[in-house]
Amino acid sequence: MTPSSAAALRPIEAWFRARGWRPMPFQRQCWRAYLEGASGLIQVPTGSGKTYAAVMGPIAAMLAENGGAGPDAGLRLLVLTPLRALSRDLLLAIREPIEAMGWPLRVGLRNGDTSSHERGKQLKAPPQILITTPESLSLLLAGPRAEALFADLEAVVIDEWHELMGSKRGSQTELCLSWLRSRRPALRTWAISATIGNLQEAARAAVGVDGEPRIITARIRRDTQIRSLLPDTIDGFPWAGHLGLRMYEELVAALDPAVSTLLFTNTRNQAERWHQCLRFACPEMEGALALHHSAIDRSEREAIEAGVKAAAIRWVVCTSSLDLGVDFQPVERVVQIGSAKNLARLLQRAGRSAHQPGGTAQVLFMPTNALELLEVSAMRRGLGEGLVEHRRPPQEPLDVLLQHLVSLACGPGFEPEATLAAVRRTWSYRQLERSRWDWCLRFLEEGGDCLGAYPRYRKLEREPAEAGAAGSWRYVVREPAVARLHRLNIGTISADRAVTVRFVRGAVLGHVEEAFVGRLKPGDVFFFAGRQLEFVRLREMTAMVKATTRRSATVPAWGGGQMALSDLLSAHLRREVDRCARALDGEAGFSLDTAELGALEPLLERQVQLSALPRTHQFLVELCHTREGSHLYAYPFEGRFVHEGLGFLWSWRLARHHPGTFTVSVNDYGFELLAPRGYPFEELLAQHTESLLDPTGLLEDLERAVNLSELCRRRFRSIAQVSGLVLNGYPGQARSGGQLQISAALLFDVFQRHEPGNLLLAQARGEVLEDQLDLGRLIGTLERLQASEWLERHPPRPGPMAFPLLAERLNNRMSNESLLERLERLRQQATRAEGL
Repeated sequence: MTPSSAAALRPIEAWFRARGWRPMPFQRQCWRAYLEGASGLIQVPTGSGKTYAAVMGPIAAMLAENGGAGPDAGLRLLVLTPLRALSRDLLLAIREPIEAMGWPLRVGLRNGDTSSHERGKQLKAPPQILITTPESLSLLLAGPRAEALFADLEAVVIDEWHELMGSKRGSQTELCLSWLRSRRPALRTWAISATIGNLQEAARAAVGVDGEPRIITARIRRDTQIRSLLPDTIDGFPWAGHLGLRMYEELVAALDPAVSTLLFTNTRNQAERWHQCLRFACPEMEGALALHHSAIDRSEREAIEAGVKAAAIRWVVCTSSLDLGVDFQPVERVVQIGSAKNLARLLQRAGRSAHQPGGTAQVLFMPTNALELLEVSAMRRGLGEGLVEHRRPPQEPLDVLLQHLVSLACGPGFEPEATLAAVRRTWSYRQLERSRWDWCLRFLEEGGDCLGAYPRYRKLEREPAEAGAAGSWRYVVREPAVARLHRLNIGTISADRAVTVRFVRGAVLGHVEEAFVGRLKPGDVFFFAGRQLEFVRLREMTAMVKATTRRSATVPAWGGGQMALSDLLSAHLRREVDRCARALDGEAGFSLDTAELGALEPLLERQVQLSALPRTHQFLVELCHTREGSHLYAYPFEGRFVHEGLGFLWSWRLARHHPGTFTVSVNDYGFELLAPRGYPFEELLAQHTESLLDPTGLLEDLERAVNLSELCRRRFRSIAQVSGLVLNGYPGQARSGGQLQISAALLFDVFQRHEPGNLLLAQARGEVLEDQLDLGRLIGTLERLQASEWLERHPPRPGPMAFPLLAERLNNRMSNESLLERLERLRQQATRAEGL
């Protein structure tokens, strides 16, 4: 029976009084909702007390058991978090009131770093509260004690749900929760989220399709102040950043050694370079300057996090590894190097400073190219309107479902009909068709149409169900080797095989991608984890290195580093360009009203002189001719991924009317097509404008333009890993990235030839179209451009908006000139041509 709220919450209120705090209204609302048996989602600004809002309701219910004596033994509350670093903070936060008040509760932590001894203790005598990750929860479900372990579970709290739900880790979490709810129908689920636009869908994804989730928000004022570092002069020919290192002196002058600061970059490579730059520019910060990203060894990251909390480390150059809710109350300022490309990401990073209710987040923005000042001006206006991006959960990823079913079969086993019903109660799989479910079962039991001759692909076997079970039989994994290998490969994060970087006589520094190490020779020097390292040798996927005083500009590069403008920020950016165009035309009520737009005025004026600035209802296309050839520049302002698809689509459609070889370059503002000299762009655009923007036949044209089959082959590798078709092997016997790629490619070819209807092939195609080519947004862009006024200009040379696209192309060309030398030469030529 649910205890009365007032009586149950007295211990919680007492602890808040002992701390000198007063529970906030949204916290009390959460506690009451939980005690009433509800599930839901909490969205309030970062640093407002979401964690205690979510966990104190379940704790109050536990303390009220047995007449107030506390709960019996057994796991009651499961807390899921996407990052191990967050789990440590959650452990400390939950333990604090328990230890201060002497409550009879135990809290445990279980993730990939937990010792085998501690894991064994948790299974024999489970704590009442367990903090874990989605992968560790899946591993628990794949164990023989799963049903006993979760027999008394009453609540699940999911931290940082906005981070999980947009990926396959969110799908994995949904499936695990579906099994828990099938065993515990009264289970309550509460998700904690920040900075998300589609609250109702996020809540449904967290709690499932049954019942109505409660959504709890709070109007807690949390101001975000953005100040940009503006260069002294902005000429008319900006280029695409090159990490903005040329402005390091301005950044150093703006930093204060006494002010704790997180400096966010968008890529690990960028973080390494900025850390190296600041280390050489500010030798007095030695020991107080640190580097933090996901490729650095866990122990070093933990030491850095502890140093920040203790205020011993003042500046940290970091990536998204510190985006989430690690509690850094000493941090006073956030620096964003380069555009965050996304309003939600900027809000999340801003929330790392003044991480407390009512605090004002301070963000110092440092552009890596002049046009990014337009983006930050658009961001400030977007934040003022209170809008943030949506996160969409993947729909029915079958590779995750296949992995989940094998996990259940390794553990308690599963009865097909009951499990199908449970899976359909999740948001992501609510429309799962019977035919697709049957295909999954046949694929796992028989190996499908192609793999039945190989025992390792026939994973599931049938056995009679226990007495009282819903069905007469269930699926299990009987072969111990299959179960053992499956448990070692649970997870949905797939990436290139990582090579461990270790000192010859010492500690592990972190990991880099196999492809980078493959280019090194003994004696080569590179910069990693804030150190100059000399490569000694590669042994069993471990790169042995030693410290060196020799300097090098070589920095590892990791795949997947580029970010594109979100659809919401793209819309704000188009409006910002429209504002600039109207202001320069002298329209009443419009002005360059932000510091960023004021600094850009010379560049914007030169763009208008050479070409034009498009209004929101216009689509600007520039055509010009140089010694390189014929150039077409188009500016949809939709982000680099959409522009990549548009660039290849236009290349294909133009080549059908007049054959030619094109070079395509893209950025977040537009794309360039470079054709041989004399290519008749003007005539083709005059005759075929409508067909270039026609969504009809888009899929067929894209297939021919971008070699869709090869893109699907690459995506299939990830799907093969998640679904268990390709496995890494046992510890110490891990397969190289090349071996995994070959295995996945062989399976892809076999399925294409002998089982073209394989649903994993269809999934690979769907993911390429939706995730990589952003097909839905591409169609929407074509429809918007169709309805726009065509604004064609013929400048005598590439203008300010075209110059970054030119730089993007030059960056991928071999030359004995450095890129900066080539760009500077082109800039001087353009300046001379204009008589400046």
